[in-house]
Amino acid sequence: MKSFVRSFLASLLAFLFLIIIVAGAVALKSGGKPKIKDHSHLVVDIYGDILEYDPPSGVIAQVMGGDAETLQRILTNLEKACVDDRIDGVIVKLSSTNNAGRAKLQEIRGAIRKVQKAGKKVYGFSDAINRRTYFLAAACDSIFMPPTAYISFVGYAAVSAHVKGSLEKLGIKSNLHQIKDYKSAAEMIVRKDMSKAARENVNWMLDEYWDMFTQAIGQDRGLEEEDVVKLMEHALFTAQEAKEAGLIDRILYWDEFESMLKDEDDDELRTVSQRRYAKVEPKKLGLKGKKTIAVVHAQGLIGGRKSGVNPLFGMTMGHETVVSDLRSTRFDDDIAAVILRVDSGGGEALGSDMIGHEVEVTTGVKPVVASMVDMAASGGYHIAYRADKIVANPMTLTGSVGSISMKFNTKGFMNKLGITRDVETKGPMALLWSSMRDFTDEEKERFEQNHWDGFNDWLRDVADHRGMTFDDAEKLAHGRVWTGRQAKANGLVDELGGLDRAIEVAKELAGIPADEDVTVAHYPKKRGIVESIMEGGGLAAAAQWVIYRFIHDDLIETWNIFARDGIYMIEDIKID
Repeated sequence: MKSFVRSFLASLLAFLFLIIIVAGAVALKSGGKPKIKDHSHLVVDIYGDILEYDPPSGVIAQVMGGDAETLQRILTNLEKACVDDRIDGVIVKLSSTNNAGRAKLQEIRGAIRKVQKAGKKVYGFSDAINRRTYFLAAACDSIFMPPTAYISFVGYAAVSAHVKGSLEKLGIKSNLHQIKDYKSAAEMIVRKDMSKAARENVNWMLDEYWDMFTQAIGQDRGLEEEDVVKLMEHALFTAQEAKEAGLIDRILYWDEFESMLKDEDDDELRTVSQRRYAKVEPKKLGLKGKKTIAVVHAQGLIGGRKSGVNPLFGMTMGHETVVSDLRSTRFDDDIAAVILRVDSGGGEALGSDMIGHEVEVTTGVKPVVASMVDMAASGGYHIAYRADKIVANPMTLTGSVGSISMKFNTKGFMNKLGITRDVETKGPMALLWSSMRDFTDEEKERFEQNHWDGFNDWLRDVADHRGMTFDDAEKLAHGRVWTGRQAKANGLVDELGGLDRAIEVAKELAGIPADEDVTVAHYPKKRGIVESIMEGGGLAAAAQWVIYRFIHDDLIETWNIFARDGIYMIEDIKID
């Protein structure tokens, strides 16, 4: 046994040492300045998940095969491409295996417009397109696909999942209290279908997405709404049919596409990848200023103290991590303003309030602007509304000012497993949170009243900060979800736009002239190899991220290969 333990520990140390050596080699290799040839094309590959910012696992995850594309890297690279004389144009590679949210895609569309305004062409090349992917592809100057490409162009559908029946079969009972009717995330547990309120909320969101989509396609491809409807009735296209219908421009294989773009004197097209171009510092291209605006990235499920990765659910936002970043920006005299970049569907109320409090403290020292990405709902809105100004993307999913609190009674399930429990108590309500029984009437009354007290305190604070009466705020709350466009009309946010608009607003609040360039600093700051390894939990976070990527990307991609038709026929809008 002792020899086994020694062998195991020796192997573990050797593995860790190998990681350090490989990571060091990668760091040395990537440390030099990238050589970008003249007349190159930047290739932006939109595939799989697009995070808002780097995961906490950092550079170690890249070494272990878990590199992730981020919206921030895409936006920064496109901004550099606008002013870099070595870059002739941009190629956006697209696939229907694209899980980027609508707001992220809309923000990339805006960045593409800037490249085009700078006089450079943006080409879209895709092997498979669905409606979501087409929303981005349409912004390109031209769209190219191979002859056997998959093309699906269908309408919107909102699909809700319900596990109440499964819980009943397992003998698990929920003791759940929701505030209130529109907080539809609770319906997954307490209903087997959508409630009337949930359907109402879903339909006004569908109307919004439809309107913004058809407007965008009309501007980009000259298709009227009735044309879009007619195309969706056809639904599935061959590449030739798509070309004849005006959905795409040319049918080419990738090598033919490269030959079309390359210079006559070159053997191959000169391209630069996202990762390599990211090593080009913006300041080297003149994208800098004397004053600095900090961008604090807050992404993932809110919960716990430290930001990290959950192998099943992905990114998690810890309140101590975000608070630390906000404090760093507050105490840095070189930072003129702060942008809190929110991409979160919510989570723990306590953690949300801790971050929101730090936002408010920071507003007392320097301007703070909240910038909303795909989601800033529930806890995601909680951490944002105390900023000086809120800027949301028109397609941001926000609001959901409501609450869910619950416990499960698992006694029936335990009995099925042959597990029994016995207990003695002393003092009142000792079994309030017991998972072996439901609430008593007295406990339920106290539980629900406490829940309402906490929620009403939050809603009063929202009303105060947004300049509303409590009654007016309540009409927008109880779990109602809004697009950014609707949220602005209702007074929940101040401006519409992406990070570029948030920077403009931050400059205004900080008294920086609109035509003055600024330096943008991102938090959390990127860690080096040694720092990532030495920091507690660095290796664990990297391992968790790689596991999550395997479960979420690799297994799902494998399923899609064997069920290719299904990925086009089923599209959903997840509205919690």
